[in-house]
Amino acid sequence: MILAERERLLADIALTGRAWCEAWTEVIDGWLAGLYANVFADRADVCLLAVGGTGRREMAPRSDIDVVVVHRGNSKKIEAGLADLWYPIWDTGLHLGHAVRGANDKLPVGPDQLDTATTLLAGRWLAGDRSLADEVLAGVRKSWRADGAAWLSLLRDRGLARHRNDGDVAFLLEPNIKEGRGGLRDLHELLWIDAAGRGIALESPAVVAAAYDTLIHARVALHRVAPVAGEVLRLEDQDAVAVVGNFGSADDLMAAVSSAARTLSWQHDRAWHAVARSQLQPVKARPLASGVTLRNGEVELGVDVSPEEDPTLMLQVGVGAARTESPIATRALETLSERTPEWPQPWPTGAAEELVALLLEGPRAIPVLESLDQAELFTRMLPEWGPVRSRPQRNAYHRFTVDRHLWEAAVQAALLADRVARPDLLVIGALLHDIGKGYPGDHTERGEELVAAIGPRMGFDERDTAHLVRLVRHHLLLPDVATRRDLDDPATIDAVAEAVGSVTFLDLLHTLTEADSLATGSSAWSPWKAELVEELVERVRMRLGATDGIDGGPERRAPFPTADILALMGAGETAVVVDGPRIVVINHDRPGTFARLAGVLALHGVDVLGARAHSDEQGMAASLFRTADAVRHVDWTAVEADIRRALAGELALSARLAERARTYRRRRRPAAASVLSPSVDFIDGASSNATVIEVRAPDSIGLLHRVATALAEMGLDIRHATVQTIGPSVVDSFYVRTSEGAKVTDPYHRAEIERALLHAVGSPS
Repeated sequence: MILAERERLLADIALTGRAWCEAWTEVIDGWLAGLYANVFADRADVCLLAVGGTGRREMAPRSDIDVVVVHRGNSKKIEAGLADLWYPIWDTGLHLGHAVRGANDKLPVGPDQLDTATTLLAGRWLAGDRSLADEVLAGVRKSWRADGAAWLSLLRDRGLARHRNDGDVAFLLEPNIKEGRGGLRDLHELLWIDAAGRGIALESPAVVAAAYDTLIHARVALHRVAPVAGEVLRLEDQDAVAVVGNFGSADDLMAAVSSAARTLSWQHDRAWHAVARSQLQPVKARPLASGVTLRNGEVELGVDVSPEEDPTLMLQVGVGAARTESPIATRALETLSERTPEWPQPWPTGAAEELVALLLEGPRAIPVLESLDQAELFTRMLPEWGPVRSRPQRNAYHRFTVDRHLWEAAVQAALLADRVARPDLLVIGALLHDIGKGYPGDHTERGEELVAAIGPRMGFDERDTAHLVRLVRHHLLLPDVATRRDLDDPATIDAVAEAVGSVTFLDLLHTLTEADSLATGSSAWSPWKAELVEELVERVRMRLGATDGIDGGPERRAPFPTADILALMGAGETAVVVDGPRIVVINHDRPGTFARLAGVLALHGVDVLGARAHSDEQGMAASLFRTADAVRHVDWTAVEADIRRALAGELALSARLAERARTYRRRRRPAAASVLSPSVDFIDGASSNATVIEVRAPDSIGLLHRVATALAEMGLDIRHATVQTIGPSVVDSFYVRTSEGAKVTDPYHRAEIERALLHAVGSPS
């Protein structure tokens, strides 16, 4: 019956969000009261409490039922009745969180009691002795308030650990909307802070309530469509959640969740700061700028300041807050928000310098930028920011929304600013490099147009603005070339050198590339990718006429093939060298060699992050594979033995890989993999002596082996290859020649190559 009631509510598509929770909670309340009456109807010293989410009337479709039975006297007298109460609930398959407490049970302060205490703070009477329920709940609240300082210390520690584990709801691709930073649990903490008697008033309570309701709405929709219970808004569920929750598109859903979470996390942080501030002894105010002071741990404005006359005051406050690692006082933010006008065009003298100074504070700038954005000040300064605010990037490559990615890129650039001659252009370029993602069309082209207008408005001259525009235009140049082109081909180096034009700009672009990649995610700046980009930069540097690296910059890495590898190739013998995450194989160049090597590594479960191949005119080949640094329990002796067997044609690779694919249970990956459609492109003009073929596909066991095998079967010799694994997908580039040593130009041959490759990437072993 109870499950039928839930199905009835689920079928009502007009019933959503908090209204659905309240309706389901009402059904649960009546059902539990009936079960209780069947068991304890004649007992006057027992009661049933709804606690936790049930107590808050926030029962989502897959929520646990949280209850506590309270009794007076000997618990043994009610044990038999408890079984009769719990079993009917368990029999339905609904999840039950239950406990039994004596009326006089103490609530000692301690980490093992924190969940009990916070759960009971949301308690309410359901059935039985109401006076007993009132007595126990009043006692819990009194105990929590009396020991507030100790409880809040435990609560703060647990909250910080929760945030570390689950990350930011506002900025993650797949957020935990309950436990993440800015999630539902953060508002619960605000309620528990208030219950401790700290008197923390919510700023804009209606806005906070609306944000909380948005997350409740998303949670109900998620529970309606997800195949299993959970609080993580996974990528593969977002389209369905958006439809069921009437959010519009998945992008609309994630933007709404991001905006709501930002509001909650910002309020949550300020509440905890207020708790900490209440425990400080007053100290003498310290001036930070004209009319800006640090007082009792907050940055405040003087009463006589005039934001109307000086719009840059918001940046002066921001710089002071970042440098002292202090929040901006609520009253100061309100004053700035109410009285700062739209910025003049061009910007006031010194404004760009203030923004640069704020960004150069690095990670300390992030909470300041968030505060300015929450107060609607950042868009007042930079109206073009509005379309990227809370804009999701629904792919497995990016971990942040567009706006947070841009802030993080600027922060990372600030940490690397000593590498360049113009740190100001670096951090502003990082801040704006993806600004076009909020607008229709190609984001790079739109970004160029926007920055061409923003630069002069900020006060940059024509030359500096041109540098900023070119940083936007070329921000993907170095990683794209480094991971997809042959760095030994003079045409590659010439093309990049022509694009960058000078060593000064090359340094800016190189540093922006690293900052952008670090801000994107772990898969965007692997040691392998960093090495390739560094090699490209050094070769372009020499082509531009500079032979020395930047003082304090990264060490120059050896090119591939190195002199040692060339010497081994010259010896004309098969050799296998395993050096940490690198595997180098030298052997006679025969069709299918590269494919066999890739197959052996896949067979042994070695994840290839990158690969390169090189062959000489004497008939020798060198293959370099870069594997995951964290490879464990790999029997490298067995790997080397199988490599030699495979090269000798003594290993049934295809059969073995097929067996592995059938039995290996791959870890779950974001559904962005399914969005990527396999593609094959011929890149004409990228090489003077070979045809470049670029293959994009979802990753799978033995993919590189299948692709290389297909190329060999089409009579192609792989002269060079680069492989890049980006989360659940790969981008492989192959420099190939025909058996006669020519480029592939025949349209029919190209069409057949494309057919073979698409078949290979679409047919896992």
